[in-house]
Parts: sequence; C-alpha cells; structure tokens
Amino acid sequence: MIWLIGNKGMLGTELSLLLEKSGLSFVETDREVDITNMAALTAAYAEIAEKEQVKWIINCAAYTAVEKAEDDVETCRSLNVLGAANIAAVANNAGARLIHISTDYVFDGKGIVEGGTSTRPYRENDATNPIGVYGFTKRDGELAVLENNPASYIIRTAWLYGKYGNNFVHTMLRLMNEQDEIKVVNDQLGSPTWTFDLSSTVLAFIKIVESGKNIPFGIYHFTNEGNISWFDFAKEIFKQGREHGRITKDCAVKPCTSADYPAKVKRPAYSVLDKSKIAALGIEIPAWDISLREFLKLCVV
Repeated sequence: MIWLIGNKGMLGTELSLLLEKSGLSFVETDREVDITNMAALTAAYAEIAEKEQVKWIINCAAYTAVEKAEDDVETCRSLNVLGAANIAAVANNAGARLIHISTDYVFDGKGIVEGGTSTRPYRENDATNPIGVYGFTKRDGELAVLENNPASYIIRTAWLYGKYGNNFVHTMLRLMNEQDEIKVVNDQLGSPTWTFDLSSTVLAFIKIVESGKNIPFGIYHFTNEGNISWFDFAKEIFKQGREHGRITKDCAVKPCTSADYPAKVKRPAYSVLDKSKIAALGIEIPAWDISLREFLKLCVV
C-alpha cells in the first residue's frame, strides 16, 4: 500500500492520476489530515493500516508560496519542517519507505564554479545555503526527514509546471493571449520540469525497489534536461503555443533583469541540478522542450 500525502496540489494531483493508472494499491489524503499534528497523522495512519500494510509514503505536502513565506514564517516552517518530520517519524514507526519532495531553493543560486569560470550543476552532496524563508524551511525539512527516517528518498526538483495548478506556463499562455508585449527575466538559469515526468520518476523509484533492486536511500535530483533562462522558456512557450493553437495572437517576448521586478525574496540565479545519480538508475530524463510539447498537446485546459 502507498500513502500519498498532499494529493490535491499540482504535483499530488498528477501523481494521484498516475498511481490510479498504474494499478498500484494506494490511499491519498490532503488537508483533512493535519501533518503538523502528530496525533492526527498517527491516527490517519492507523486507520489506513487496519486495511493494508503501508509500505511507502509519498509526501507532496508543502508550503510553496515563496514570497508569502517571508511574512508567514510560522506556517511555512510548521508545514515544511514539522510536517515533514512528523511524516518521516510515522513512516519510520511503520517500517515504510518515504519519498519526500524538495527543491532547488535549498541552494543560494550562485552555482559551483570549477575549472576557472565554468559553473557546474549542483550535486546532491553540495553544501546547501538557502537565501529565503521557503528555502530554509525546505532545507531544514530535508534534515528532519533524514533524522526521523533513514529509509527515505528525497527528490529535489525545480521550475515545476503542470496541468493542475498555477504555474509559469499557464501564466505565459494567458498573458501572451492578452498582451502585445511581455518581459521575462533573462538572468535566472534552470531547468523546467513537467509534473508528469517527476511523477513518473517517483513511481519508477517504487517499481525499481519493489522489483528487488537496491536504490541507496538519500538525496536525488530530478528536473527535465536542459539549461535555460525564464526568457528562453517563455520564447519556446510562445513558439510551441502558436504551433498548437494555444496562443492566437502576436506577442513580443522581450528579456529583462531580475532587478526590473523587485521581490521580497531573491530567487536563485542558478538552479541547474546535476541528475547523474538518478540517470544511473536507468530512469529516463526527457528534454525540457520535448516535455513542454507533450504538455501543450495533452495537458493544457
């Protein structure tokens, strides 16, 4: 039995649908079970375990409003640290493996410079150095997960978009259909990630382990393949959006800097994650532009 926690969010909804298609036995909960309340979480587990043994817990629950977190520190920390710790403790007590979703925001976005001036993607064992409340709570959540349940897989991801929630792709499609010109930052680099691909990777972890193969516990990185700016991403959204009839008018996409859009929290300027560990497991990592094409063909409402 798989227990999916946080099944109503953008990633959780996608994962729920994929689990249903997979034929795997699972149950799902969202806000009706307060993950910050250990007694409530334990009671929910006990009710589920009465019917079938819980072998896996997938945690998609998180506070992800990056800017709002700066003024809502207590709630953000409660969900991302205490909630994660509680889920890990319940998994440990149940003898269940845990898959916990984390983020590129655990890094400061300065990148790792090697070989003179070349910046390489972040590896799983690189030192974390968050620069905002959201990043700090997700980093502390990782530590809490590993402390409370050694049988955990943490998957860091970045630049998520999908059908079932607000995200950059939906915003760009709307603006490009409404405006004659938009400006998009060209000084933040990363890798767009389709929720379907991340969900498929989560299921791949489970299927590999259930087949009898060993995957060492710990931290892994997964995004779609590629290294681009938000401006590059927006240009491709416009190009493919026009091709698929999702955008029906002309719109000039122009670059700007992060300084042109002041924010409460600084975004990581470099969010490219090294995916060598996950690739070594034989898990497919689609290119970002190919996944965007599939998303626009199949998943935009």
